[in-house]
Amino acid sequence: MTTLDRVRVSVSAAVVALLLGPVGVSPAAAGGDMLNMAEIAADAGQLDPHVSVKSQDTILFGQMFNGLVRFRPGSMDPASIEPDLAERWESSSDGLTWTFYLRKGAQFHHGYGEVTAEDIAFSLERAGDPKISAFSSDYAEVASIEPVSRYAVRIRLKRAVPSLLALVADHHGGYVVSKKAVQESGDNFKARPIGTGPFAFGEYRAKQWVKLVAHKDYFRGTPKLKGLTFRYIPSDSSRELAFDKGELDLFVGKRDEKWIARMSERKDAIVDITGPGELRTLHLNVTQKPLNDIRVRKAIAHAMNREEMMLASGRGITQPTYSPVPNGYLGSTSDVTRYDYGPDKAKALLKEAGYPDGLTIKMIGSNRPTMMKDQQLVQEQLRRVGIKVDLDTVDHTTFHAQIRKDLSPMVLYGAARFPVADAYLTQFYHSRSIVNTPTAVTNFSHCDVADAEIDAARVEPNPKKQLDLWKTAQRKIVDKICSVALFEVVSVWVRRKNLDYGYDLKASLSYGPLITEQTELK
Repeated sequence: MTTLDRVRVSVSAAVVALLLGPVGVSPAAAGGDMLNMAEIAADAGQLDPHVSVKSQDTILFGQMFNGLVRFRPGSMDPASIEPDLAERWESSSDGLTWTFYLRKGAQFHHGYGEVTAEDIAFSLERAGDPKISAFSSDYAEVASIEPVSRYAVRIRLKRAVPSLLALVADHHGGYVVSKKAVQESGDNFKARPIGTGPFAFGEYRAKQWVKLVAHKDYFRGTPKLKGLTFRYIPSDSSRELAFDKGELDLFVGKRDEKWIARMSERKDAIVDITGPGELRTLHLNVTQKPLNDIRVRKAIAHAMNREEMMLASGRGITQPTYSPVPNGYLGSTSDVTRYDYGPDKAKALLKEAGYPDGLTIKMIGSNRPTMMKDQQLVQEQLRRVGIKVDLDTVDHTTFHAQIRKDLSPMVLYGAARFPVADAYLTQFYHSRSIVNTPTAVTNFSHCDVADAEIDAARVEPNPKKQLDLWKTAQRKIVDKICSVALFEVVSVWVRRKNLDYGYDLKASLSYGPLITEQTELK
């Protein structure tokens, strides 16, 4: 069994430009400590949970915000979903009406008061607003959200969805924000976010760090830590050096087996190999020459050597993927057309398409070390069959901005989502997510071949028929070659031995360890 198998679960601009001074913060627990952690990013994106999809922001959201329900810390198994801001809920027999009953006394940060049904309704309506939210398409089937009382909110659906709890969990659009704070701050909410989590926003310094402070009135109890400093250190060697010097307690490591083995030998460190497996996918603009020719797309698919890619990181932390939906997600299937590695086949297809001497394709890439390695491998593998990739490497924030402006005919992207096929299919392969579509989440997709199956599966009450629809959707996407799924790789984090998360870390949809009220430096 590989390491990936062991951890698999079943189933900007405004912020960057500002230098904020400290805001008034609640005093932390006496005797607590500050946790120092570092991510691979160069800077924050936008600290608004309904706006940003960037991993360096998502990690922070997990500490600052709650949902109506949550994944149990350390897990991303839907079976582990438990109460969060809601203490209980009920649904109608047809799955179209859901009522959530809130716990009383849960407080927003910095004196913004008690969480009420008004805040819940406001937050979910905001998550469904295409003018604001990156996740609005997820809420397309929501008919209404209304407070029933101060502590109860009712959600009515136009049609049943695969998992209503996925829309209100502590992930993406499900995070709850303060209605009052948003209305007061407007667009500047992303510079001073107000949530309910165990840690509150404290201070931001551009390209250096974000500081969070303990929320002493957190409904699960005052955190054991005084707070945490989240540092931005894009260099792998610089993060490791900072750890060596005692400046960091926790940092994102290299997805490299040799590096992991070396760090695992240290007496002062623990290496955490965690899910979810992030699926690396090469997305193709099927509307633009030469990629509008399926023979060229097939040539690209046959040029991809997954074994070489996995060896570059380590077989123990990767596994090959052929379906557009990650392995282990509910509804994922491996029963799709396989375009196995075949450079001669790729060359023949290019010749048949009218490119006997090869061709050139532009690709914008990220300067993140983990992505650069994979991008360069894609570039080299395509070169071997006669496709020259004009790779323009930019900083990660610019990468996100440019691919969403349709400036890159090929996009190598890594992502994990709520572990149900619908989340991945809707956000990456539905026409609602085609680039420049207001409802798009990813905004670099060019696929519409499986809309009917994706939409039908969302409302299909029969589980077997739903799985069949998802399987058909994946087959159509693979046959169209809207993208080429390559491999999945897990996350690597290194912590000091005295850092106790307070739970068993197996996976985290926050893309990093969740720091909770129970986390402590012993």
